[in-house]
Amino acid sequence: MGEIRESYLVAARSAVALLADPAVAAAWEKPSALTEFSVAGLAGHLAHQVVRVADALAAEGAQEPVPLLDHYSRSPWVQAGLDHESNVSVRRGGEAAAASGPDALVERTRALLDELARALPAEPGDRVVHLPWTGWSLRLDDFLLTRVMELVVHSDDLASSVGVETPALPPSVVDPVVELLARLAVHRHGATAVIRALSRAERAPATISAF
Repeated sequence: MGEIRESYLVAARSAVALLADPAVAAAWEKPSALTEFSVAGLAGHLAHQVVRVADALAAEGAQEPVPLLDHYSRSPWVQAGLDHESNVSVRRGGEAAAASGPDALVERTRALLDELARALPAEPGDRVVHLPWTGWSLRLDDFLLTRVMELVVHSDDLASSVGVETPALPPSVVDPVVELLARLAVHRHGATAVIRALSRAERAPATISAF
């Protein structure tokens, strides 16, 4: 199995363990550290990174895959405001996924992840998946990298929201996420801004956020 596929499974298992932490259930109805998300909605969105992979594997109609950076350039949520329909839809989806409560969310996500752990090793190395919610296709490994990034970032959001330590993840998970975020930041802000932010505090821009 390819390295990014194993990294995805490691990140997803870590996320499910976080979802099962009693602190998450205890804070279920409270606001999260992520603007406009409740803890429940954020938990649902984190769990949805498992659902999305299952949906992509099951989807038909794969086309010529777009490059990874093009995927983000085409996605309206990346630079849209919180009130844009794309971001409102993400929040609604998280709340809907969490509607049955924390125990049901954990059980459902864990079962689906077990299915993916069996399915992913059997997928061809050059597999392309169609993303019906975007209208375009990606290489499976590129798509999994986008999900690893979501799992890492939103695990930190959820842990911060409920007052527990952010899960420690191995370099095989963290390094590709850092590389992807750096590439996205350079794409959005330019190489000079990113270099200054990382090396010259006196000339650093106000932000190099990838999103």
